[in-house]
Formats: sequence, structure tokens, C-alpha cells
Amino acid sequence: MFLMTIMFLSFMLNFIFMLSNHPMMMMFTIILQTLMICLLTGFISQSFWFSYILFLVFLGGMLVLFIYITSLASNEMFNIQIKHFVFLIIFPMTLFFFLIDPYLFTPSSTNNDMSMLMDNMTNYSELDFSLNKLFNESTNIITLMLVLYLFLTLIMVVNITSIFQGPLRQKKN
Repeated sequence: MFLMTIMFLSFMLNFIFMLSNHPMMMMFTIILQTLMICLLTGFISQSFWFSYILFLVFLGGMLVLFIYITSLASNEMFNIQIKHFVFLIIFPMTLFFFLIDPYLFTPSSTNNDMSMLMDNMTNYSELDFSLNKLFNESTNIITLMLVLYLFLTLIMVVNITSIFQGPLRQKKN
């Protein structure tokens, strides 16, 4: 039920992103979308390690974009159209009323007991091997390349965002 709520909120954030026309609102919805995706992957994989790293990488990229957007569009007015606001209020309220009904998505009791038993059996083995898959002998080269790629990207971003050159330089009066 919680995963379905996260997926629905992610779907709603897609609509908000399409309806927004201000760069700051777009950036805020992308950050919230990243948070929802990381929560979803964390609950699916039962280990939040990958989700945490994914969120930090996306957040670092979003902060660099945030600096560029605030330097380029710093004086734009932020206004919300009333029809979009009403849509964004009514749509989650209908979802809430559907999710509050416990019998709407509940399977029969025999299938539920069997699925709980199977989940308990698979969760233990999946939890033991979740990090083993990442650092396995066949995938350690990919993991090492990913670390090197992220390190080189970090160095390039630091060089691009130099204080004395480029679009982020301070203006001399």
C-alpha cells in the first residue's frame, strides 16, 4: 500500500512538473521526484544503501543546476494559477479516499497468508545477498568504473563552476 502511494505521488509530481513554468518550481519537483524514486528503490531492494548513494548523486547534480538557474532567472515572479492549484488539491484527496478503504485492494485471506510466508522466506536470502551482488567478482569492474566516472564528473563540475570565470562570475561594479 505504501509503495502504491509513493508511485502515485511520483505520478503527481510528473503532472506538477508539466504544469510548472517557473524554473525554481521545476527544480523543486525534480528534487521531490528523486526523493520518491529513492524511497521506492529502497523499499523494493530492502537495502537503502543504493538509494542513499543515488539520492546524493542526484542531489549534487541538482544543486549545481540550482546555482545556474538562480543566477540566470533570479528576478522572475512566482505565481500559481488557480485551476492548477484546484487540480492539485482534488486529485490527492480522491487518492486518499481510495486508499483509506481497506477492502479495496485486499486479496483473499488464503492468498495473503501464502504470500506472507513466501515473502518471509525470500526476504532473508535477498537481504543477505543484496550487497554481495554489487561487489561480486563479475560486477566489481563495473562498480570501479562507476566510482571513477563519478570522481571525474566531480572534478569537471569543480572546474566548470570556477568563481572567477563563466556564468557564475561576480560582476565588478
